[in-house]
Amino acid sequence: MSDSEILEARVGALVRATELGGTRLDPAVVEKAATELAGVRERLALGVDHTVVALVGGTGSGKSSLFNAVSGLKFADVGVRRPTTSQITACVWGTDAAALLDWLGVDSERRIERESALDGESQIALRGLVLLDLPDHDSIEPEHREVVDRLLPQADLLVWVVDPQKYADDALHTGYLQRLVGHEASMLVVMNQVDTVPPDVRDELLTDVGRLLVADGLTGVPVRAVSAHTGAGINELRESLAASVAGRSLAATRASAEVADAVAAVSSQVGEREPAALSVTGVVDTLAAAAGLPAVAAAVGAASSGREATMPSPGPVQVHSVGLARSAWLEPLTSGLPARWAADLDARVAPAAEIGVAVATALSQITIAARRSVAAVVLTVAAVVLGVLALMVAALAVGTLVGDGDSYGWAPVVAVALALGAVACMLGASAARRAAGRRRGGATLRDGRAAIEGVARALMLEPAQEVLGEHREVRELVATARG
Repeated sequence: MSDSEILEARVGALVRATELGGTRLDPAVVEKAATELAGVRERLALGVDHTVVALVGGTGSGKSSLFNAVSGLKFADVGVRRPTTSQITACVWGTDAAALLDWLGVDSERRIERESALDGESQIALRGLVLLDLPDHDSIEPEHREVVDRLLPQADLLVWVVDPQKYADDALHTGYLQRLVGHEASMLVVMNQVDTVPPDVRDELLTDVGRLLVADGLTGVPVRAVSAHTGAGINELRESLAASVAGRSLAATRASAEVADAVAAVSSQVGEREPAALSVTGVVDTLAAAAGLPAVAAAVGAASSGREATMPSPGPVQVHSVGLARSAWLEPLTSGLPARWAADLDARVAPAAEIGVAVATALSQITIAARRSVAAVVLTVAAVVLGVLALMVAALAVGTLVGDGDSYGWAPVVAVALALGAVACMLGASAARRAAGRRRGGATLRDGRAAIEGVARALMLEPAQEVLGEHREVRELVATARG
């Protein structure tokens, strides 16, 4: 992919992130990012065939003289006219840059093309360069500073022109340079008027400039010594500009830095990650206990097993209990999210009162009834029948019924067998009743918990998952935009 395609993809990802994030992102951050991205898109739409280099400096730094020296033309205003103009002067090498200069706001009368038939190929190394001479950044005229502030984000390379007397000016360092940390690849500092400084202190002067840049948080910014008056260092400066034009598009480099600024701002609006897993089991436990569901299940089990039991119904869940369960569930979900995302998550999860009503409604619809075990009834009847038969056979055995007792020698054995069968049936019936009690009690508990879980999922889990899913998508889009 080309630089433009990569940047378009990064910008697109960040735009989608801000759109999806919506009110969960700080409006001031979104506005700042949108402004930066709009500038990047405008610049990319104009293409990256030109490298825009802006000469920026204070009053008396000699920007206009430097502009004339680099271009080899006496086109920029110098001297007494300089402080009175807020206009931008532009010199273009090579192909037409009318659309770009329109975008930059350069008046048609303040433009000049450097290459001509008379130049031959002498200017080919700078072909594609658009050199701008900006108003003084420390001008007492507010409109001058407004022009500078507008142009700085639009330039691909900022050449800060300083002079030996004012290079440490606080208006330059705190007003501009310290705000450009991270943009070192798109900056160059030129110490002009070095002809006014004794040769033996020039190196020390440049070293001091470098020290101030580091103090501003800027590392690796080249510092050049030139004299627009004598021409010293002008060829070397032109070579530096030619290298910038010939290398990777400074427009792309500058745009990449602008996107990085926007990404850094938006990334502060999302958390590092989302919770690994969500569960409402704890909420179900709390709400089931608050509704008295275990006691209801126990009563159903007791009645189903044949014991005397009062059949209760699940009670209403107090809003306070629901609120505590809701808060305990939300706390680990929101603790790792920025405040706006946490607030949205809290707002999307149903309030405690709504959850309480829904739980009560859901529990009222489950079946709560004791059911005797059919097997226990059958076994009980069988036990009675076998018991009666055992008694009858026992009577035969002792001669209490008609017939000779000696004729019923088998009776004692049969009577004992029938009696054992009756006992076995009674024990089986008792076991069947207990099993039925466990089944019915367990079913009541499961049905009640399932009803509560359905409410918790619909009113708590699913809304939370939706918010966290959107957070994940925004976070991943920001990561894509980071490149």
